[in-house]
Amino acid sequence: MMAHQQPPLTGIRVLEFGGLAPGPFAGMLLADYGATVLRVDRAPAQAPSDQLTRRKTSICVNIKSPAGVALIKKIIGTVDVVIDPFRPGVLEKAGLGPEEVLLKLNPKLIIGRMTGFRRDGKYSMMAGHDINYIAVSGVLSLFGRQGERPYPPGNVVGDFAGGGAMCFMGILLALLARDRTGFGQVVEANMVDGSSILATMPRLGLKTQVWNKERGTNMLDGGAPFYQTYETKDGGYMALGAIEPQFFAALLKGLSLKESDLPGSRDNLADWPRLTDFFASVFKTKTRNEWEAIFDGTDACCTPVFTHADLEAQGFDQRPAVTLKSTPAYAIAEGDDGREAAVGQGIGWTGSGWDEKGLAPGDGGEDTLGRWLGWTKGRQFDSEGGGLVLKIVAKL
Repeated sequence: MMAHQQPPLTGIRVLEFGGLAPGPFAGMLLADYGATVLRVDRAPAQAPSDQLTRRKTSICVNIKSPAGVALIKKIIGTVDVVIDPFRPGVLEKAGLGPEEVLLKLNPKLIIGRMTGFRRDGKYSMMAGHDINYIAVSGVLSLFGRQGERPYPPGNVVGDFAGGGAMCFMGILLALLARDRTGFGQVVEANMVDGSSILATMPRLGLKTQVWNKERGTNMLDGGAPFYQTYETKDGGYMALGAIEPQFFAALLKGLSLKESDLPGSRDNLADWPRLTDFFASVFKTKTRNEWEAIFDGTDACCTPVFTHADLEAQGFDQRPAVTLKSTPAYAIAEGDDGREAAVGQGIGWTGSGWDEKGLAPGDGGEDTLGRWLGWTKGRQFDSEGGGLVLKIVAKL
């Protein structure tokens, strides 16, 4: 990358307290767009499980130790963003309350706080996971077949889309506001509100014909025969989204069918189950590859359902979430220009969007402290009980 094409967050320093998926995901997105991210792992170190570590480094600190807390406080003055993934009250108990302590140490600091439930209300102090957060947000009730219980859509909606990505957006908004005001602020993100806003269309659709019927019987949730997945002869699947009449006509052409061949009308909801069964039998007559060859390049809105293994085998390149033409993110795929640009940005990166070697607690973080503050071990900081501590000297 040329100097004028540096990622937009180049120069931004992020201190990320180690946590579960949403916080690390927000940190990884910041790193992809140029920020330098230093993860704070617990001391003594535990076996790492986080793979959302692209371009990050790590230090181990015991935030229950006064000397460990002193180290964090000393670092705070030089960073732009802190990511707090803990349940309410954890940072405060450690003596690192965002408004009481951190913003007083560094008024320009942005503290991104990520929780599952809202910080107020009856769930605020309860443990939970993605399924619980999207349950109380109303989103989980949308997923599932007719007459069946709601099913969890992995942890994509709550942890990542409604959690980490929303926290990332909040941090960017706070950075934008800081450019105008000169001051940082606390950014509070939670997966209840984050996932709820993602379901704006279904929520508003409750009062229209788009989403006002039982789960699994609406147009976009598995009820419509023209917005469905169908199994193929070889056990693969095709995804169909032929909503508009012209797209439905292209679908029939690809299936070698005429309107008169159908056992009902696509515009009659009572006929939807019969049409679904009919299309299911048609798609079973060919393999996924055969249907793909028929529909590629058409407007039938009919595409193969690829697994991640399929995509990796095909050489599908993982790319940043959005492309900025003048100030692009670091490339994810190995061998792209971003590989050279990422040198020195962290060691927890393999250069591939398909695997990640992870980041062991303590890897590379001391070098980051050297770049940020000019510190060296034994002078400004030392190791005690498996964690870094501020070394008390006459003058730092």
